[in-house]
Amino acid sequence: MAAPKKKHARSACVVLGGFTVLSLKFQPNSVAQHQLCVKEHRVRAEKNVKRPLDRTLFVLNIPPYCSESVVKELFSQFGSVQSVELSEKPGSTEPETNSLSKYFRPAHKQCFKVGYIVFKNASSVAAAKAHPPDSPLIVSTKEKPVQTGLQKWIHEYKQLFVKPETLQEAVDEFMTKYDKKKEEEAERLQKEAEQQQEDKEGWVKVTKGSKGIKARPHSEVANKRALQKEDKKKKRKELLNFYAWQRRDTQREHIAQLRKKFEEDKQRIAVLRSQRKFRPY
Repeated sequence: MAAPKKKHARSACVVLGGFTVLSLKFQPNSVAQHQLCVKEHRVRAEKNVKRPLDRTLFVLNIPPYCSESVVKELFSQFGSVQSVELSEKPGSTEPETNSLSKYFRPAHKQCFKVGYIVFKNASSVAAAKAHPPDSPLIVSTKEKPVQTGLQKWIHEYKQLFVKPETLQEAVDEFMTKYDKKKEEEAERLQKEAEQQQEDKEGWVKVTKGSKGIKARPHSEVANKRALQKEDKKKKRKELLNFYAWQRRDTQREHIAQLRKKFEEDKQRIAVLRSQRKFRPY
């Protein structure tokens, strides 16, 4: 991946916005050319320490077939490249928080991207900007070919397969950590239940924690016991037969119960009379 020999160099092509245009070819014999727009990365509000302002080159319109390794090889002719970062849009990128295993790779969007190329020396940025547009950069050469199309898809598909031994080790490691976490949680709940137990007189021992430590949350047993006590207090405080409608409802229920009991007694007496037999002796 190197630029062809410069037979007649021309001055760099600078367009609107201070960008310099660099030509790009996929192969040396390719007829079609692609244009990259490069510019020195200078953003006052840059918070990413991995993008030093004096050694970072900002690149636009990077084609999908150019990976980070390909871009690094392309721009290494201007100087030693420290790192390459590709993204879908410019700006500060937040680190991805992927809670899944490393074997679950999210699908990347195939599109033109922007890049941040960090050189080891600041002079490499000026060399890239001064590169003439009539000397295109070559992506794929005989020494270092770049796979595209069906070959690239087959290679990426084969990379998705994981060896069973490696996957088994990852599963065992995950299950070991999970079991350890469950055991620690069970021990913690058991200690909390022991501390929340009442003594013979119904008292619960409360210990004072040191400053700066948050209060320990109540366990399920303690919460259930507290709800039961609250229900008992409510029943004690509840006023019975205080209002007129309460007295009326109580009387109605009492009369209904008496009538129900009277009917049950009548049925019981009728059954006894029907079962009565003559026993003279």
